[in-house]
Amino acid sequence: MMMDGEEEGNRGGGEEIESYESNPRAETEIAQAILNLIESVAHLGGYPRTHKKYCFGLVRRMKLLLPLLEEIRDYNEQISEKGISCLSNLKETFLLAEKLLKVCSEGSKIDLAVESEAFMVKFRTIDEKLCQALEGVPFDQLGISDETKEQVELMWMQLKRAKGKTDTLDVELEMDMMAVLSKKDGQNADSAIIERLAKKLDLHTVEDLNNETIAIRNLVKERGGFNAENILQITDLLKKFKQIIGMEVTDVLNNPVMPETLDICTSLVIPHEFLCPIMLEVMTDPVIIASGQTYEKESIEKWFNSNHWTCPKTGQTLAHLSVTPNYALKNLILQWCEENKFHLPKKADCASSESSTDHSKGICSLVKDLSCSHLEMLRKAVKKIRMLSKENAENRILIASKGGIQPLIQILFYPDSEIQEHSVTALLNLSLEVTNKRLIVKRGGVPAIIEVLQHGRRQARENSAAALFSLSMLYENKIIVGLSNGIPPLVDLLQSGTQRGKKDAVSALFNLSLNHSNKGRAIDAGIVTTLVQLLKDKNLGIVDEALSFLLLLVSHPEGRSEIGQISCIESLVEFIKEGNPKNKEYATSVLLELGSSNSSFILAALQFGVYEHLLEISTSGTHRAQKKANSLLQLINKTEQI
Repeated sequence: MMMDGEEEGNRGGGEEIESYESNPRAETEIAQAILNLIESVAHLGGYPRTHKKYCFGLVRRMKLLLPLLEEIRDYNEQISEKGISCLSNLKETFLLAEKLLKVCSEGSKIDLAVESEAFMVKFRTIDEKLCQALEGVPFDQLGISDETKEQVELMWMQLKRAKGKTDTLDVELEMDMMAVLSKKDGQNADSAIIERLAKKLDLHTVEDLNNETIAIRNLVKERGGFNAENILQITDLLKKFKQIIGMEVTDVLNNPVMPETLDICTSLVIPHEFLCPIMLEVMTDPVIIASGQTYEKESIEKWFNSNHWTCPKTGQTLAHLSVTPNYALKNLILQWCEENKFHLPKKADCASSESSTDHSKGICSLVKDLSCSHLEMLRKAVKKIRMLSKENAENRILIASKGGIQPLIQILFYPDSEIQEHSVTALLNLSLEVTNKRLIVKRGGVPAIIEVLQHGRRQARENSAAALFSLSMLYENKIIVGLSNGIPPLVDLLQSGTQRGKKDAVSALFNLSLNHSNKGRAIDAGIVTTLVQLLKDKNLGIVDEALSFLLLLVSHPEGRSEIGQISCIESLVEFIKEGNPKNKEYATSVLLELGSSNSSFILAALQFGVYEHLLEISTSGTHRAQKKANSLLQLINKTEQI
């Protein structure tokens, strides 16, 4: 780092004196302003799990500079223009840091996940600016103590070493985001994936989602309207999260969080206990559930009808789902409304209730038609069931409750390709609900779906693969699919299917291979050779999936033997040389696993020129890739010494 003596040799004193005379204690004001910024960010919190590490790291670095700033603030001598410039740069950097931390603390968590790479760039930019600001600190001119100087110089060295380094995100989170956001062909996302995403983003309670709704509306205002990039993706994902926990899904961008009846009466302070925790509306029919919490009857019934056995507010499992009218609270609400001339929200009318009953009867009738012998009637019924099961979770639950799963499985064996396709797609849609996953398997759905996967027409085969992927989200179902010989036809689809078919197949196979026995089955079915072939076709867009799959299989003895073939090692080295940061990380990890078990694999990789590229990754790769590359370089050095 440059010291103050070097600066003295490059500048005259005239400029500095003029600067001091114009504002003799500017450094004190700037130092105090920066201290205030640090105090401000210290009170921030609630950072999303996805960015918590980066937020805490930035706050920690800011706090480590407290002694430096306090010493500058309390320094009684005049300081050079360079010192003022350094402090100004530091203040500018801390203002950027405060803005970024506020976005992470108070902004949309979904936006942070969707735009995660862009936010990573912002964190790296602030670190680089901080490094530049600290590089020019004239310690001697500022009267800084040796202890504080050493602390600041250590931070500067750490920032300089980290310059240019990148880091990948949670791989599972990234894969889940891709799965949910890439449903452009009208498929619904699996509810198990959505639930997992909601937990990772800390958006799995009513309060979380109401706060997220407000954050998204603020985001829309900041970006100048509805056409801002990714807004539709963000609002669509928010709706999915709300559906999962049984909240009413409204137009996120237009409808206020509070209902219109509350919005009109902005001068009123509405008692918090009068509002339903789910809908945030004044309750007209409050009921008490087993946890002791009170909800609007219609809201909590929707929650229970979505297969929830927990209290939305407390999260505790309920002993029963019966409700008790809260007459005392209802009387208080009515009295308050009368005194304040407040009009309660209107209840759904009888026509709406009758419509719901008719809908239920209609589904019941369609389920009965699934067992008829008339071909055209059967086709119409199964096609309608397919469309209804695609629409929403309520339909999927209703179809299953009316006994629709068993006949759908039975007609999978029907000698009509159109009926097969509609039926297997309906089962795919129904399987998006966790309860239905178990029912489909219990009713013997796995062998029937595998039969379609083997002998159905193209669309039916692809949807069969997607159905097996959905079913295998439950661990016990992974075992059943493997024992039912479902892996070989999936490998066949991975080899010969369309681009969409290959993606469905690789997703299903990866998920199934999380079970150790299924790894062996996939290897025996030729999965490794198929994955290596897929790596050669980058246009398919599944390179990351293929490399991560190889990393999963390399832990299996037979997998190591297959992946250790020369052609596969050559492909791995190719990605270490020219792949994107994630490709390099996965390929390096696979090669490290191979080399740790047998040095001959390392020698083979050296023949393809891997060494110099590992050196590059060890300094500029992702954080995990650097660790893997350094470990692999150590292995190479040991191998060469033998």
